[in-house]
Amino acid sequence: MPTRILPAGADPDAVRSLTTLLSQLPDAEPQPPVTDSTQLVDTLARLATESVDELPEVIVVHEHIGPVPALELIREVALRFPAAGVILVTTDASPGLFAAAMDSGARGLVALPLSYEDLASRVQAVAQWSTGVRRHLGHGVDEFGGAGGTVVTVSGAKGGTGATLTAIQLALAAQASGRATALVDLDLQTGDIASYLDIQFRRSVADLAAITDISPRVLADVVFRHDTGLALLLAPAEGERGEDVTDRAARQIVSALRSRYEIVVIDCGAQLGGAGAAAVETADTALLVTTPDVIAVRAAKRTVRMWDRLQIRKAEETTVVVNRHTRSTEIQPALVQRITGTALARTTVPANFKELQGVVDAGRVHELDSRSAVKQALWGLAGELGLAKSAKTAEGTSHRGGGRLRGDRGSVGFRRRKE
Repeated sequence: MPTRILPAGADPDAVRSLTTLLSQLPDAEPQPPVTDSTQLVDTLARLATESVDELPEVIVVHEHIGPVPALELIREVALRFPAAGVILVTTDASPGLFAAAMDSGARGLVALPLSYEDLASRVQAVAQWSTGVRRHLGHGVDEFGGAGGTVVTVSGAKGGTGATLTAIQLALAAQASGRATALVDLDLQTGDIASYLDIQFRRSVADLAAITDISPRVLADVVFRHDTGLALLLAPAEGERGEDVTDRAARQIVSALRSRYEIVVIDCGAQLGGAGAAAVETADTALLVTTPDVIAVRAAKRTVRMWDRLQIRKAEETTVVVNRHTRSTEIQPALVQRITGTALARTTVPANFKELQGVVDAGRVHELDSRSAVKQALWGLAGELGLAKSAKTAEGTSHRGGGRLRGDRGSVGFRRRKE
């Protein structure tokens, strides 16, 4: 299949020379050149309106294009048309400009005067990248907000009930079953997903807070790709930055993730803020994790009532998961369901911290032994919720009624109900 290449530059002689050289490349199909930044953006917008597949695989921008400076133009093109790769042609091939071009979203840089070998090598690499992006993301790559994938939030009735471990294992089960899965840490001040997985990261969910149009390229720049294949969107290392993530920002972020991933699992922590409330409200399934003790169950009941008062989610639309369950405990799942008035996950998670201590202390919870009763239960829960295509029900799992509830919900803000 020929590679469509769109040259862009204001100098007619330079563009003519560039087009002539491009036409000599194997399987290259140079398009009629554009002469300024406005014409380039308008041309791409028109093509994208017809179909993303109509966009050229490669755009070659000359440094003197104008009126918008080349780096600013590249940034706009990369954000609006992320499936097209941009190459900058420039007389300045210094490391500083190379870094600035990459930061702006360019996929390569070719120095003037042009060399056939350099241009051919860079065009081929960028064309392969563009083709891979389109194959990976599919049609509608720059469209967000559709029905998309399934969103599951995991909240704790109070701190220490196991919400984060539950969220991680649910996401791992979904990813292992072949579904593209994102795991999000919306416990913005005290999120621990990075610690549980022992990873160092630079970008966080706070970096998306001020962006109103989250393109796949922008999302990919912020997401951390874990060795397991999970896409991680982490809480900021500086807890105070969590205040930047408003309920509106959270809705946009969740919408972008929903359109990009088949499964989105969100750890909302135990403290309710605007972002967490927005996520719980818009989720397909909202889980509330509790332990079978008086303090935690009372906290679960308070949380459920608060969600109802603030019109975030009704009790019957919330599913409680009982963690650290034993047959000998006085508070059994059926009693938890009666107290909270919620749905109840059939799968309960057994109390066996000894299985977890080693991997938790090492920050390697993704390496939890498959024979672990806790892992079997949580992956069984993933199967119960429909997150994993072929998750096996854990041995010894209790079945006590309840289950997954989904419903079409309107957009209701984080506010108190009017009397």
